[in-house]
Amino acid sequence: MTRNLTRTTPFVGQTAELSRTVDDNDIALFTQLSGDRNPLHYDHAAAKASRFGEIVVQGGITSAILNAVVAEKLPGPGTVFLEVNWAFKAPVRPGDTITGRVEVTSTRTDKPITELKTSVVRDDGTVVLDGTAVCYTMDLTSRTVNDIGRFRADTVPLR
Repeated sequence: MTRNLTRTTPFVGQTAELSRTVDDNDIALFTQLSGDRNPLHYDHAAAKASRFGEIVVQGGITSAILNAVVAEKLPGPGTVFLEVNWAFKAPVRPGDTITGRVEVTSTRTDKPITELKTSVVRDDGTVVLDGTAVCYTMDLTSRTVNDIGRFRADTVPLR
């Protein structure tokens, strides 16, 4: 299967967001991927004795929603982070629904580089992550799915 993906130029003030509910399985999967076995993510007694008072999810889970927003929505497919500056303001716990949001603050005319204001908010309205990011968006003229379902980049021109 071949899909043509055309990059659009973001504009200042444009926004996008995605939401998801975090659960215990996310903690287990992130631990498997990262090796982060901090007791605050698993040990109820240790977490209860901490300033958080209960289990908290890894920061990588919290920030990962922003990866999805920039790759899927704005700027969109072909986008990678060049730089991030994120401050974690409050914990996320299993069962929380988080919303990642990006807003375009500047774009370059000479290169497909976009600067973003970023945030992640819990369903109770608490900002749990706040910061900025700089992204580069490549044109993806085509992608081919091979017979085992993995994506192989056929042509990825860097402009």
